[in-house]
Amino acid sequence: MPSVIVIGAGFGGLGMAIELQRNGFREVTILERAADLGGVWRENTYPGAACDVPSPLYSFSYEPKPKWRQRYSGREDIVAYIRGVAGRHGLFEQIVFGAEVTEAEFDEVSGQWTVQTADGNARTADVLISAVGQLSRPALPAITGVESFAGESFHSARWDHGVQLRGKRVACIGTGASAIQFIPEIQPQVAQLTLFQRTAAWVLPKFDTDYRPIHQRVLLHVPGLPAAERFSWWAIAEFVALGLVEYPGITRAVARMAGKHLAEQVTDPELLAKLTPDYPIGCKRALFSNDYYPALAQPNVAVETTAISEIVPEGVRTADGVLHAADAIIYGTGFKGTEFLWPMKIRGRGGRNLADVWEGGAHAYLGITVPDFPNMFLVYGPNTNLGVGSIIYMIESQARYIRHAVQLLAEQPGHCLEVLPETEREYNTALQGRLARTPWNFCTSWYRTKSGRITNNWPGTTRSYRRRTRKVRRADYRLTPA
Repeated sequence: MPSVIVIGAGFGGLGMAIELQRNGFREVTILERAADLGGVWRENTYPGAACDVPSPLYSFSYEPKPKWRQRYSGREDIVAYIRGVAGRHGLFEQIVFGAEVTEAEFDEVSGQWTVQTADGNARTADVLISAVGQLSRPALPAITGVESFAGESFHSARWDHGVQLRGKRVACIGTGASAIQFIPEIQPQVAQLTLFQRTAAWVLPKFDTDYRPIHQRVLLHVPGLPAAERFSWWAIAEFVALGLVEYPGITRAVARMAGKHLAEQVTDPELLAKLTPDYPIGCKRALFSNDYYPALAQPNVAVETTAISEIVPEGVRTADGVLHAADAIIYGTGFKGTEFLWPMKIRGRGGRNLADVWEGGAHAYLGITVPDFPNMFLVYGPNTNLGVGSIIYMIESQARYIRHAVQLLAEQPGHCLEVLPETEREYNTALQGRLARTPWNFCTSWYRTKSGRITNNWPGTTRSYRRRTRKVRRADYRLTPA
């Protein structure tokens, strides 16, 4: 059986290991840079951190959990779920913690990958699978004077719980998915909160609810009900996803819902104007919250839309020359989502550097495999993120596809499998053509590189992706002896 190294112990890495294990592959090692598993849910400990996908769908299909406490679970419940799954499948014995991968190189003679970690260790395996995700490295804004601020500052993904915000003047920079969750949590505590907003977000009502014991018991004891609940949420997400490419009338209806939500929660005309998006819905991921707008309407909150010119020791200065004094700055500015696998150095056939191959933007066949990098596969790779839906569903599709590829290698010991260059090129040409029809082209977001190439999102439904990844087509690959 081929030996496998998986990089990352988040949902992607664990789901991949489980898929291999369930199909008889035992030589699987998971390398995790941190001291615990959980990926993005381990890292993001900011107040109010929660998922914006319903829990029945944001979980593995083969590991349903009838006893979720809420429809939209908080990070603590999600991390507990991940740990439970890992424990039930015996994955803790396969994880090497504190093993940050720095580089990996393919040996054409042996047909194996050698993986180096920051602690100086080197490991070899027949197959290399990266599951580091797209949202693992926080992005700080390129603002002059960031290092000069005299107060406390941190990124929301590296929340400093030692900093006391109560009674202080706090500047929040960024209005993404994290900001709309932590702002309502800290607003009642602070003396003054100034939110620096570059673009207004589309915010939809969050149809959340606490799951009562009776609900949990019914799910636990009625056969098929958890699957039916999961299917219902999946079907809703699939319907909305159709609006991104095929049926724009769907997104117009969603935009009306968001507009109604804003109008009902914000009555001040000036604030309403500031919070009204000026780009098509769907261009950035729509957000879900019932308490974001009410928090911004409070007397101790100011929404500042003038561009930031610099950060100074006393606070934040905007382009109009106004100094906004602050005791603390929180950056809710997202992640370096387009820098896939960086800073790892990955070298494939002929010593090709993956960073050079991806210089114009990351690309891969089905988001999973790249020419000249034999026996290497990606989970949550380029163009597999979603504007609508659950990434866990996509991860399961990718894990099954990669497992099929590993089975091919098991049937042909000592061989290497790599996608044909023309196959990958034709796929990505068609993909970019389809992406050109999506709303993601009409604003700046983490989905796009500086050149404008959309490297992150899948332009379709999760069902269409699952259909494309149902099995490995031998004609798409070259299988050669090492």
